Amino acid sequence: MEFLITLLVLFFILLAAHLWLAGSEDLSRYDHPVEPEGGEAIAAAGGPSESHRQAEAALLSVGPEIESLPPRKLIPWVRDFMDRIPEGRRFDAEFRPVECNGVRCEWVLAPGVDPSRRVLYLHGGAFFAGSPLSHRTITARFSTVARAALLSVDYRLLPEHRRRDGIDDCRSAYRWLLVNGPDGPLPLSRFFIGGDSAGGNLALMLSAWARDGGLRSADAVVTFSPTTDSTFRAPSMQRNAESDAMVRSLMAPLKRVPRPMLRWMSALTNRVRPAAPEVSPVYGDLSGLPPTLIQASDSEMLYDDARRYVNKARRAGSPAYLQTWSGLLHAWPLFYPQVDEARHSWERVAAFLERVEAGEAGCYQRPRSR
Repeated sequence: MEFLITLLVLFFILLAAHLWLAGSEDLSRYDHPVEPEGGEAIAAAGGPSESHRQAEAALLSVGPEIESLPPRKLIPWVRDFMDRIPEGRRFDAEFRPVECNGVRCEWVLAPGVDPSRRVLYLHGGAFFAGSPLSHRTITARFSTVARAALLSVDYRLLPEHRRRDGIDDCRSAYRWLLVNGPDGPLPLSRFFIGGDSAGGNLALMLSAWARDGGLRSADAVVTFSPTTDSTFRAPSMQRNAESDAMVRSLMAPLKRVPRPMLRWMSALTNRVRPAAPEVSPVYGDLSGLPPTLIQASDSEMLYDDARRYVNKARRAGSPAYLQTWSGLLHAWPLFYPQVDEARHSWERVAAFLERVEAGEAGCYQRPRSR
């Protein structure tokens, strides 16, 4: 009898743990095409460009090397690989280190920017890699396109730090940027938030956090291939496991870990429930948010993270817009200017920001039911 009771207790403990990890909201209701007013599909007749195919081949070529690495060497290897992405590229922008409320950051200043216009940018790298250095191809271009001084945050990374530490760094930098420009205190005229992959997760988290905290909201949010769901339950996580060349090459060891185990690893490392909105923005309240542009590839594992977020945000009345690119790498704007699609991507970001500044953000909202 005691043995049976013990088994029942263990069963209910495991069931409770499973429910705690999985989250309560069923996001499958958002697994449908984005309505025409909320998105567009972008595809070249002949498929990805030659420049894109070359970038993809270069990434795939490192796959065997990564798979041969022992686990303890994987993180240093990926960090070094990402920091070498800008090597050999010339930038017109000025890069200036700065400390913001104790957080290391980097000002990125394209020629002629207006310091009252500012961008807060959060780099990608799966929360354990990436830096302001690795993402200078993105931040320099964003500063140019937005005509703004850009602050790139060097937030603390896993596994040396908790996920909450990185979140706290981003929030501290957000508050600091509201009152400071590159040369000291200065009022804001325009304010944008940007991020890619893990940084896209942080950007979307900050967007809702600022709304809830009564802080000045961004005029617009731009994210590339964002992670929105830390429970790893979106269908494309499995459907696109082989077509996602970036993740297949750089994160190959993680792909071998079963999804339920990844959720447990996420809970233990983050010390927060995987479905909590601060680490999974798609599970939060998505009403009352600023105009948000998400660019994602239909071939990447995070595609449904993007689609679910936009569909839910639009249902909540927020002006969110999804640009779905066909057959491209995860976070491909990182490969500007060598990859043709990266240049086209930035052209669309510029057009989005122009519409926002022209007061046309309403065109991205879901039409009201009659």
